[in-house]
Amino acid sequence: MTKSVFIAITGRPNAGKSSLTNFLVGEKVAIVSEKPQTTRTKINGILTKSECQYVFIDTPGMHKAHTKLSEEMVKSIRNSMEDVDVAILMVDAVKKLSKIEENLIESFRLRKLDVILLINKVDLIKDKSELLGIIDNLSGMYDFTEIIPISVKNKINTDLILPAVEKFAKESPHFFPDDLPTDQPEKIWLAEIVREKILRTMHEEIPHGVAVEIEDLDETKTNKGEDIVDLGVVIICEKASHKGMLIGKQGAMLKKIGSAAREDLEDYFGVKVNLKLWVKVKEDWRNKEAFILELGLGADD
Repeated sequence: MTKSVFIAITGRPNAGKSSLTNFLVGEKVAIVSEKPQTTRTKINGILTKSECQYVFIDTPGMHKAHTKLSEEMVKSIRNSMEDVDVAILMVDAVKKLSKIEENLIESFRLRKLDVILLINKVDLIKDKSELLGIIDNLSGMYDFTEIIPISVKNKINTDLILPAVEKFAKESPHFFPDDLPTDQPEKIWLAEIVREKILRTMHEEIPHGVAVEIEDLDETKTNKGEDIVDLGVVIICEKASHKGMLIGKQGAMLKKIGSAAREDLEDYFGVKVNLKLWVKVKEDWRNKEAFILELGLGADD
């Protein structure tokens, strides 16, 4: 008898949702950086263990929408909570509960959702009595099915998550191939690998309005008959000054981004990758709905 369970992973930006998704799936399916709102669309991470298939929906962090892109991100969060079997709310153990989490809890209440609360980063709490106070406070806010203090980074109590989730699995066929770790289109995923390297390489100076588009993808052979992937990637930014920052002095920043991305891309393809990066300016692209949809960043209706 096969069964499946759909789980929405929700929380404020930077609570650790993408790290959790990657950990549970056992493969990297969501990009991770220290910057909030790294995830822009909902990502299905898929884990099949014997008869049970877990489908984790990693959502963008809930935030106030200021652009057409962020409106799509917020819509994606709302859509991801429709028709799931259970939701996970991730909170940060060392941050006070914000309006974002309060709004999420209210939306759970309206939907009468079963919710598992994960209190992440408990390794940063030195006084364990403080943790008991956090649990006591949060348990009074919603009738959570389970409250699990965890650390994704240090693998504290992470073995308790799947058993807690599996209780909500229903008898059904598996909706995805058993060996598939994500349902993201390949070009979207490859673009996300490059975007992660931009976020990580540029640190504080990164212009937030950066998108990545795969223009060319061709599996071919070298003159010596070796397999190689030719990959043409366009980095889109909103201002000419941002373009200069992304390219860097004598192309140094773009070279650094390309080198970091190539490593992950070659791991993915299992062969050498000839990566070509370009930077283009598209002013105010985050408010251009047609372009957002073209990039695959729209919420599913």
